Amino acid sequence: MAKPLLVLIFLVSFGSNAQEIALLKYNGGGDWYANPTSLPNLIRFCNSTINTKIKAKPSTVEPSSPDLFSYPFVHMTGHGNVVFNDSEAENLKKYLEAGGFLHIDDNYGMDQYIRKEIKKLFPNNDLVEIPANHAIFQKPFLFSSGLPKIHEHDGKRPQAYGIFIANRLALLYTYECDLGDGWEDAEVNNDPIEVRQKALKMGANIINYIFTN
Repeated sequence: MAKPLLVLIFLVSFGSNAQEIALLKYNGGGDWYANPTSLPNLIRFCNSTINTKIKAKPSTVEPSSPDLFSYPFVHMTGHGNVVFNDSEAENLKKYLEAGGFLHIDDNYGMDQYIRKEIKKLFPNNDLVEIPANHAIFQKPFLFSSGLPKIHEHDGKRPQAYGIFIANRLALLYTYECDLGDGWEDAEVNNDPIEVRQKALKMGANIINYIFTN
């Protein structure tokens, strides 16, 4: 099956000029700006370990912006309410259908809000749990049990959910995991180095998946 246009553009840029990734600035009152050091640290890790060429400073983009289509990877996090209006939902859906990728990382407290907003984007699609044998858990770093646990909240297991478009994972929702917290500077959460490395390696797998699928 032919790859979407944005995927082809991203694959070309992956091997040549530096690419940008972005943080989603959404409405509703949730702290979209949480974990300010996480994406810069993930970028640094990916550029040094999996040979990506991502610009050191991530951009910020709004769901309704045409600039959304400039980014192969858009990250979304926070603890509270999320609201997409009709135009934002339509633009996000077009972005994902064109080959874009949205990673939503529940920073604890987002789950009850984000699920209904995902339903706005894809009313006929259900979030499906991604099995441990999916490519996103296989390379370049192996996570044989699937999504790793970074921070403990309610004693629940970490789960990765997705929306697939033509067999391509386009939207990844990580729940009860807190990957973004693990990407932050070491002194922010005082995580042991092995926990931070686990989070960064899983993040690198996500970035690798985008550029190779």
